[in-house]
Amino acid sequence: MENGCIFCRAAAGDDRAALVVHRARHSFVILNRYPYTSGHVMIAPYGHVSRLYQVGDDVAEEMIRLARRMEKVLEQLYRPDGLNLGMNLGEAAGAGIEQHIHLHLLPRWTGDANFMTTVGDTRVLPELLDDTYDRVRGALEA
Repeated sequence: MENGCIFCRAAAGDDRAALVVHRARHSFVILNRYPYTSGHVMIAPYGHVSRLYQVGDDVAEEMIRLARRMEKVLEQLYRPDGLNLGMNLGEAAGAGIEQHIHLHLLPRWTGDANFMTTVGDTRVLPELLDDTYDRVRGALEA
């Protein structure tokens, strides 16, 4: 575990406090604490690596299987018009936490972009993180 890494701390901590909604053998699903939209999750391996090629095939395959499962869960729960799925590798590519890879999956709706984040340094979400946690974790346990 890397001390300053939020993903390593989340993997070793209390699920609810860390917003971990699901654990698999090699990776886990965690809510984004600063989501762009309600339902914004990230899939991260337990191993502290900064590049996708550094994980084994079993880890990479599990991350994609979790992404496919989360796609269904988010579509059922939030009924979005689309989904963003992506990974930013390195600071220049936009990685906020470049030391530990993570795959973003977030619901999107037509016209959901606004200038609140840019102009007001504020995000507007229609749902509290605790409510999102309960909804997503409940759907994954069903």
